[in-house]
Amino acid sequence: MRNYDLSPLYRATVGYDRVADLIDRVLRTDAAQPSYPPYNIEKTGEDAYRITVAVAGFGAGELAVDVKQNDLIIAARKAEEKTDRNYLHRGIATRAFERRFHLADHLKVTGAAHDNGLLHIDLVREVPEALKPRRIEINGPKTIEGKAAK
Repeated sequence: MRNYDLSPLYRATVGYDRVADLIDRVLRTDAAQPSYPPYNIEKTGEDAYRITVAVAGFGAGELAVDVKQNDLIIAARKAEEKTDRNYLHRGIATRAFERRFHLADHLKVTGAAHDNGLLHIDLVREVPEALKPRRIEINGPKTIEGKAAK
């Protein structure tokens, strides 16, 4: 595994701490990221996204979707099942899990739906008016005390 030293980035820039932290987080957790449960991330519109997580074996009541600051946390815990079933092969994993997604600024979760063993989470980017680009009107020459400025 490769190790990257990001300390020169911290020394040479001001105000980019979040970018460096994000790169550092990705490099640290990418190899350790669990593969269960499988998921898709798709772009459904210009500013709309959908995360779909395969949650076979879990009911809607056993799933939790939380947003804390810029982290989306999807968790599932199966209720203890008392049964006298004798499985010859048990390939459907119903083990508890927690999957985290770091959301970009202004990305909001608008809803979640559980359908056919899939959990769909819809997200929309809502940029505040103050941060949207705007056109500045160009006026004619300014006048100072009735005279045109040079």
